[in-house]
Amino acid sequence: MTIKIGNAPCSWGVEFADDPRNPAWQDVLDQCRDAGYRGIELGPVGYMPEDPVELGDALAARGLELIGGVVFRPFHDPGKWDEVQDGAMRTCKALKAHGATHLVIIDSISPRRAPTAGRPDEAVAMTASEWSGFRDRILDVARMASEDYGLTPAIHPHAAGFLDFEPEIERLLEEIDPALLKICLDTGHSLYAGFDPLAFMDRYMERISYMHFKDIDPVVRARVIAARTDFYQACGDGIFCNLGKGAVDFPAVKKRLETAGFGGWCTVEQDCDPDKAQSPLDDAIENRTYLRTIGFEA
Repeated sequence: MTIKIGNAPCSWGVEFADDPRNPAWQDVLDQCRDAGYRGIELGPVGYMPEDPVELGDALAARGLELIGGVVFRPFHDPGKWDEVQDGAMRTCKALKAHGATHLVIIDSISPRRAPTAGRPDEAVAMTASEWSGFRDRILDVARMASEDYGLTPAIHPHAAGFLDFEPEIERLLEEIDPALLKICLDTGHSLYAGFDPLAFMDRYMERISYMHFKDIDPVVRARVIAARTDFYQACGDGIFCNLGKGAVDFPAVKKRLETAGFGGWCTVEQDCDPDKAQSPLDDAIENRTYLRTIGFEA
């Protein structure tokens, strides 16, 4: 089966729709195409046009396909449930309008967890009641995405949130039906959290519906862990490097995907600090070139 390679607006520093530092969405589409990608994620809902005609015409003009979208919202905070639901529903509507299938669920960065990103022994854990509500909010969004919009929802481990470390991910997977929730495995966030993405793939490949390709600089990681640097500062320090220059064994990732008959999209994400990003286009080109050298052609 063919594995297709896409990119995402976060590689251009776009994390929040209303950030005044964001580049124009048209420029991101242009550069994604120019760097050799066939598809792109939606980015934070509201960044790209929510008018399906406007965005559809823009994608078609550049020969790009919309791959999926991310709900990066505070699932950990019951007081912000309206915000989570709004982001989830708007994202689902946009994806369905463009025939995209991947709805990625991420618990956004929590002030309680950001200071201990990458350090499981120091991270605060949820109480039993907090976890129950947290799990149920994720399940509600997953069920809506699947049953109301025909999407494939997947949970995404992410540094500095409450689904960061391997035991937390495994607990959630045990408690939610695989028919309702898959996994979007991020190779960089896995290593940031201290678990091996290859071993995780060996255990959970049948549940992986989507992949995020991200690399991590082991020298920077060791330094920020030792210094107890928080997540945002670590991004600014360059913890996420260009693909092939860090600790992720992408040829082995490719082999596991092919052995499992995985088909569809794998999306490059190089989270960066928009104030420090030098040339996202150059990084996107370099990452695409590297993936071609190891056999990711499509």
